[in-house]
Amino acid sequence: MGAAARNEGKGGQVRAQETPAAILAAVGLLGGLGLAAALRSTGRRMDCEAMRDARPPNVTAAQRLNRAAGTLALSVLADSSVEHYRGSFKNKAMFTPLVVSALTLGTSMHGTADSRPGAHATRDVIYMLAALTGLVGTGFHLYNVGKRTSGFVWQNLFYGAPLGAPMAILLSGLLGFCSERVRDHAPGTLPTIFYLPAGRTMAAVVGAGLLGTTGEAGLLHFRGAFHDPFMLLPVTLPPVGSVLMARAARGRRGRNLWLARFWMRLLAAMGFAGLGFHAFGVARNMGGWRNWSQNLLNGPPLPAPPSFAGLALAGLAALGLMDDHPDA
Repeated sequence: MGAAARNEGKGGQVRAQETPAAILAAVGLLGGLGLAAALRSTGRRMDCEAMRDARPPNVTAAQRLNRAAGTLALSVLADSSVEHYRGSFKNKAMFTPLVVSALTLGTSMHGTADSRPGAHATRDVIYMLAALTGLVGTGFHLYNVGKRTSGFVWQNLFYGAPLGAPMAILLSGLLGFCSERVRDHAPGTLPTIFYLPAGRTMAAVVGAGLLGTTGEAGLLHFRGAFHDPFMLLPVTLPPVGSVLMARAARGRRGRNLWLARFWMRLLAAMGFAGLGFHAFGVARNMGGWRNWSQNLLNGPPLPAPPSFAGLALAGLAALGLMDDHPDA
């Protein structure tokens, strides 16, 4: 936590040390694992029909939320590895999000593979730890920006520790924790989260998360002067998705949610396409990918766009819950 600013000191001396292999592995796996999760959540049948039919709907919904939590955790793992490495891990607490996001990713993979009903105590503990890490990390990042000269001014918001970054691991933990609440309900009963219908609750959470992620992307793209028209997509498409999810959360029972479902799929595609755009942005820096040890640190953050995909997968899971368990 208290990471160095993204792209801070572009005009200064950049560290030319070789990036650890673990960072490159996390970044490289991000697109492949996330894309596999998106295809599975948007209707690609990866299991045989007999196995899917035997699985209670609440378990299927929980596994979808596990995949969404894992996608966000993988994004956090890769992003915080690069950003905190650039900050030289000068505060030992900066190792915390790496360890916690790795644990959350493994936990989400375990939950995705687990077809049994009932909450898992260990998964619950790790998901709650992830949410707590996100809250504490937000405090660290607020302190990092506030202690700079002039405090919360544009310059410091641009180049200080990104305020919205820790919220991704918080959302990952929250989605995972909610997945265990959904899994813990008996088949044929209405899944609830804190005594509220699970589908509507998750739709509201996703809507709020999309707005927060849009704010972070908007700040960084504003810093980049929106020099590429595609940079407008992360600040225009997600707010529409947020409104659609809010309407789904408050709408009447049995309403056709095809537009919200289509928009979540669009946002998932945008998240993975953004990974390609950011890779192109890295290639445009001096030396391109041949100078990857510096350009990965100074170019646009590769792991950031798939966070939209993680939230979109959670949105699809929420809509699926509302279809399978319409509440009164």
